Amino acid sequence: MPFNSFGRLFRFTTWGESHGPALGATVDGVPPGVPISEEAIQVFLDQRRPGQNRFTTQRREPDQVRILSGVYEGVTTGTPVQLMIENTDQRSKDYSDIAEKFRPGHADIAYWRKYGVRDPRGGGRASARETAARVAAGGLARAALDVLAPGLKIRGALVKMGVHAIDPARWDWAETSRNPFWSPDAQAAETWAAYLDGLRKSGESVGAVVEVQATGMPEGLGAPVYAKLDTDIAAAMMSINAVKGVEIGAGMGAAELTGSANADEIFMGNDGKPRFSSNHAGGILGGISTGQDLVARFAVKPTSSILATRKTITKAGEETEIVTKGRHDPCVGIRAVPVGEAMMACVILDHILLNRAQTGAAPGETLGRIAST
Repeated sequence: MPFNSFGRLFRFTTWGESHGPALGATVDGVPPGVPISEEAIQVFLDQRRPGQNRFTTQRREPDQVRILSGVYEGVTTGTPVQLMIENTDQRSKDYSDIAEKFRPGHADIAYWRKYGVRDPRGGGRASARETAARVAAGGLARAALDVLAPGLKIRGALVKMGVHAIDPARWDWAETSRNPFWSPDAQAAETWAAYLDGLRKSGESVGAVVEVQATGMPEGLGAPVYAKLDTDIAAAMMSINAVKGVEIGAGMGAAELTGSANADEIFMGNDGKPRFSSNHAGGILGGISTGQDLVARFAVKPTSSILATRKTITKAGEETEIVTKGRHDPCVGIRAVPVGEAMMACVILDHILLNRAQTGAAPGETLGRIAST
């Protein structure tokens, strides 16, 4: 499996399995002189960490990150940064009963048919445990963004669980830290709690939709055709385990709009910069950032490992039934919020570095200027 790396100039490679001794990321292209520490990265890993409440898997992992290289006296050196997270609470015996069976909805059968071998313990590389390494890499990206784009803020929220969506009119970013769902809507969080309790007790699971926003965006990031900013964001979000759909701005809803409704009208602001009447484009036009808020959403499917009995086959091709034991998230979308934030940070940093390489412009600067009238 050679395809374990993401990014161009800021590039990370994740390694390790769900039930191996450790997992982590090798991060290359980090600018030198960026202040960083294990504690700074740990803040984001703690947000994703399992076992923090009854609505997530009860696997108890401290997810303690160690920096093994690329940092000296508290700053990056410009060489590869090696990040490692040890696994401490594996229960591989939970998977002994299904080692010869394929879990419906899981990557088991696809891995087996492609490689002829698979690690059934938690799903190996297909496990959402891999995303801890992404969050660690994202923490490093955020540290670099603090230096290169200090006005940038990246935040994520859960906006839908199953058929239960938030009310955008009640959106409050502060609320996301006051409930276990990253919900910006306090009333929706109450509904989700009761809903998920019922699903969890019945051994079921449910999907969710996560929204990630980047405010204070520099303009001019991205390029037409094959290096579009939205192309890379879509690839980043789609690469997250269990994600089945991604949209930017109005996304699929744009298909329901007329041209006049969808187009974001442009005005000149008092500061001499363009201003827009709306943001159906999600902050990107022609693959290039406009300086508006970057808005992306992704849909996460229900957790495939559930207690409900389902029909499947064995590696020998025999039809049988399966029940997946162990500790699993009833809604894996909850812990996908910090993962989505991390991937957004990695993409934006990569494009800032690409823009500097191509145009020589710092974030927020462009070589082209709108002619005054």
